[in-house]
Amino acid sequence: MNPILTPYTQAILLLTAPLLTGTGTPSADLLTPSQYKRLVLRLLELKHQPSDLISGGASALVQDCQDLVDTDRINRLLGRGFQLSQAVDRWQNRAIWVISRADAQYPRRLKAKLREDAPAVLYGCGDISLLDRGGLAVVGSRNVDPELLAYADQAGRLSAAANCVLVSGAARGIDQASMRGALEGGGRAVGVLADSMERASLARENRNLLMDEMLVLVSPYDPSAGFNVGNAMQRNKLIYAFADAALVVNSDFQKGGTWAGAVEQLDKLRLVPIYVRTPKTGEKGMEGLRRKGARLWPESMDSSDLLALLSEASLSQGRDRDAMELPFGSDEPPAGQGTLAIPDSVDPPPSEPINEKAHPAHVPVAEIPQVQQSPKEMLFDTVRRLVAAMSDPVDETALVEALGLEKGQAKAWLKILKQEGVVKAPKKKPTRRPKTATDQPSLFVDPS
Repeated sequence: MNPILTPYTQAILLLTAPLLTGTGTPSADLLTPSQYKRLVLRLLELKHQPSDLISGGASALVQDCQDLVDTDRINRLLGRGFQLSQAVDRWQNRAIWVISRADAQYPRRLKAKLREDAPAVLYGCGDISLLDRGGLAVVGSRNVDPELLAYADQAGRLSAAANCVLVSGAARGIDQASMRGALEGGGRAVGVLADSMERASLARENRNLLMDEMLVLVSPYDPSAGFNVGNAMQRNKLIYAFADAALVVNSDFQKGGTWAGAVEQLDKLRLVPIYVRTPKTGEKGMEGLRRKGARLWPESMDSSDLLALLSEASLSQGRDRDAMELPFGSDEPPAGQGTLAIPDSVDPPPSEPINEKAHPAHVPVAEIPQVQQSPKEMLFDTVRRLVAAMSDPVDETALVEALGLEKGQAKAWLKILKQEGVVKAPKKKPTRRPKTATDQPSLFVDPS
């Protein structure tokens, strides 16, 4: 795939990519995502696009953007042509492809769901078509007990039985267990990497899966980049964007990447419905996600149940709507304009054969007993969901009128809901003093 690295993609790489070749370090000159966005908007205002920066007569265009990015800085970045050629040679030798938002192969669901936050560039290895198939995302912590690893493995096998793609982060623990279950079950998987794409593409256990189009690895970060906590956090939204629904197998409470990624979805992005494994007593992380609106994962599901769940989630999220036309990479360059050729496929180094395993037709997710709630807890859980669905500001009066409660009971429940974050405390109105002639407008300054 992607036989040509288009001028548009070349320009993006020169401006934003570290172009590591195994030993280098990222240049401090690289444009940040926000700087790149502003530059592209300026180019659009001037009726140009990034590819025009590497064409003849680009010096005048660079001058027109010098108030956004220093001219010398842009020229230094655009002058890395030899370094880019080295990087491309390294990628093609490892069967790694690279696409930008300008390329037709760029996943439409990322443009539709993430809009302007969709990565400018994606690196990958394997069948790129899997990235637009949706499916089930399974996430969780790295350090977990064998029971939870088995649960994640069974979730992966269930997705395989339903012929659904399993999406995860390919990290040690829950991620790898779910992906292994899907692949050993005869299914397909998408691994969204935060680092070490190059090493993963050459790993012996991945080679046959990549060549057989059962696995695709994808990352917005340079294939030679090492682990970075910020990158790991940022890639979480890609895992959710590639899926139709997500299952959180376990999470710490108010810390860690799993918690941060799930809370970002529940509180802000809402790209997909978030499900959690039925928590056992004392699992604060899972209980905390439930209080924030995560749904309980239906236990004892079969493949038809999973298909129905994903279908409903897909329809509710408008999966089939056309990707929005965005200023960043929405214009596909004419074919054949690239100068750096990348072959359709590259044979990886000889590998040892992977043992074939039997693929069961269906292995249901392991049953975990439902936590029993008291009638009081069940009633309050219902109240919690009703209040969370109320669009108007919720106070004691609104709760009394909506649910027919006594004022004392409404006050008690409202206090708990505020502590849980389901209801926000109203902002106090500032007291005003009469204006005087000496009053001047003030600016709020963020101390951070």
